[in-house]
Amino acid sequence: MQDLEVELSRLRKSHNRLKVLVGSILLCMCSALLIGATLIPGNATFASIDVQRINIREPDGTLRLTISNKSSFPGAFIKNKEVKHPRDVAGFLFFNDEGTEQGGLIYNGRLASNGKPSSGLSLTFDRYQQDQQMQLLGVDDDGTHFAGLTFNDVADGLERPVFSAKDKAESAAGNHAITKRLFLGKGPSQNSTLQLLDGEGKPRLELRVTPAGEARIVFLDPNGKPTREITGER
Repeated sequence: MQDLEVELSRLRKSHNRLKVLVGSILLCMCSALLIGATLIPGNATFASIDVQRINIREPDGTLRLTISNKSSFPGAFIKNKEVKHPRDVAGFLFFNDEGTEQGGLIYNGRLASNGKPSSGLSLTFDRYQQDQQMQLLGVDDDGTHFAGLTFNDVADGLERPVFSAKDKAESAAGNHAITKRLFLGKGPSQNSTLQLLDGEGKPRLELRVTPAGEARIVFLDPNGKPTREITGER
């Protein structure tokens, strides 16, 4: 009887050692699978992903694209360094080879407290280390809405002007880093318009078609006063 108890005790100890061994093998296998999934390059497929922000980077860490909701939307990036620049929007931001912002697609929209829509969408493309030289814009604000394509003159220089002391001083003097030179779209008047502007951003020539169908070519002086108009009748 004593020999039987000794044998059962030995079997129980062996069984416990076997469980520990099996558990250790399983743990090592799981760790190897996880490490392999991390180190081995490949593609993962998902039916749906819910995130607040996605950053696309080069292998060296340079930021190239950000997709973000409003609460996590980044500031402005200049050579991989973020500058505080609050924007009440969601969307995409594009970055050049140096990690500097080079345009983006941003949008927002809500029903304002006065019961009128307040929304906008902007797709922009920037010059090197500068601001938007081309913009596709749609705005619905407090009963006024317009949409169009704008081409701009943008300040020269390698220092991003919208964040420089020079730009702040020039803006205060009325000299802005961005000067509109061409607008094609539908203005607040709901006219279809092609507007050409001079180097100071002053409209000098407009092609207009009203909602009623009246077509007109208008020449303007530096103060915006029409100097000549051409219609289909004369």
